[in-house]
Amino acid sequence: MTTALRRPLIAGNWKMNLDLRAARNLLRALRENLSDVAAEVAVCPPFTLLAAAAEELKGAPIRVGAQDLFWEKTGAYTGEVSAEQLVDIGCSVVLIGHSERRRCFGETDDTVARKLKSALRAGLMPVVCVGETLEEREGQKTYRVLQTQLKGALSGLAPAEAGKIVVAYEPVWAIGTGKTATPTQAQDAHLFIRKTLATVLGSEASMAVRILYGGSVKPDNADALMAQPDIDGALVGGESLKPVSFLRIIHFQAPAEAG
Repeated sequence: MTTALRRPLIAGNWKMNLDLRAARNLLRALRENLSDVAAEVAVCPPFTLLAAAAEELKGAPIRVGAQDLFWEKTGAYTGEVSAEQLVDIGCSVVLIGHSERRRCFGETDDTVARKLKSALRAGLMPVVCVGETLEEREGQKTYRVLQTQLKGALSGLAPAEAGKIVVAYEPVWAIGTGKTATPTQAQDAHLFIRKTLATVLGSEASMAVRILYGGSVKPDNADALMAQPDIDGALVGGESLKPVSFLRIIHFQAPAEAG
């Protein structure tokens, strides 16, 4: 349950899924059924679908985001896409350092930091992903991993830029496995992340950063997760490909006020 300072953000990461026809159908379903929503909403399709998504969502209250970027503006970097190119086709959000990028493609805290600076330079909202593996959790290394990844990613970031970034906590052991951190486990990790942000950026700046939970978020656990004080939204994987499920998560039910 985020504060008034931090508007909830629900972002869908499509990963390497959908063709053009399926993407348009999904986006139209979202657009036609998204109303009276308190949260900010974003979708992150594959590169091949970004231009179509921007066209389909023109005028809709849904941001378009990319799943990755390269840190240089132009050059001989075959297969890469720059922040400026993403902005040019209508993106306003970008994921950085997702665990699958780290595991499959060798992303490091240094490359995450370089990509973060590139995103900010171009005016993109970066969603910086951090999280521990099952082995690291079982080895009692969760907080050490989160601290190292955060400090590495935010190296050189000015406190004034804190409000422009988003952090996504994605316990690697809960991605695509059907396992989910309990609301208490997720809150504990989010609180630690906010305390670490305070040491890096200052306490005031840390309170402006939205921290999303990303680990098998579903309609039946979204409400409980979003009720936690330091969970400001969700980075949704497979359920973001299902209009009904994603819309239910977007329209999460806040707990009733005690009175």
